Amino acid sequence: MDSVRSPEWPPAPLSGLSANSAAARYGTPAGATPASGRAAPPTTPAPPAGLRHGTPNAGPGRSAPPIPVKILVAGGFGVGKTTTVGAISEIAPLTTEAEMTSAGIGIDDPGARSGKTTTTVAMDFGSVTIDRSLKLYLFGTPGQNRFGFMWDDLARGALGALVVVDSSRLDDCYPAIDFFERAGLPFVVGVNAFDGRLAVDLPSIRWALAISDQVPLVQFDARDRLSVRDALLVVLDRALDRATRDRRD
Repeated sequence: MDSVRSPEWPPAPLSGLSANSAAARYGTPAGATPASGRAAPPTTPAPPAGLRHGTPNAGPGRSAPPIPVKILVAGGFGVGKTTTVGAISEIAPLTTEAEMTSAGIGIDDPGARSGKTTTTVAMDFGSVTIDRSLKLYLFGTPGQNRFGFMWDDLARGALGALVVVDSSRLDDCYPAIDFFERAGLPFVVGVNAFDGRLAVDLPSIRWALAISDQVPLVQFDARDRLSVRDALLVVLDRALDRATRDRRD
């Protein structure tokens, strides 16, 4: 095993009794004896500028770590939440996918056009660095009603949310919109364009969802990284606008 030497100690001789002497370990000059008759303890060097006051990256030549921001990706069952997180995440996303079984027939309905065979049973997690000052941590919620008890915990500390919607199954997204309206959390409604098209146009979707004009409504493709990025930037803009207004008030 390679030995590790503390960097503030002077190099010790490779062999001989002097290798274990106080002079070799603590830099005491040869022949010098401390007044107390004991070896003088090592002098603790001043920490580098970047390590003072608990700011490990604040020194000269070091950049501050990116600010972590928690964003939820929510919506009904089978609307593309897991796909959204996986498309944008710069790390291998954490997923809790389980095979759908016959027990879910009539309960978990992914839609007639879907080839979905798995379902999220807990949460999805991914992250993406927007720039050197901002990093998003994405938490995908489960879509089934029976996992609704997890939403309060997942929403704690979140800055905003992207509510993913399937335009052919608008009924499935009502609970998600109601949740964020009650929680007072800024959110954006993102309509996932399955096969590159929508069942109905955006103005009709806004009317059907009864969301105000202040809630952004965007079309995106959950499979496309750049499209997901643009939708998340709208979430950030919405959250920043809310924070600015709250500060003025």
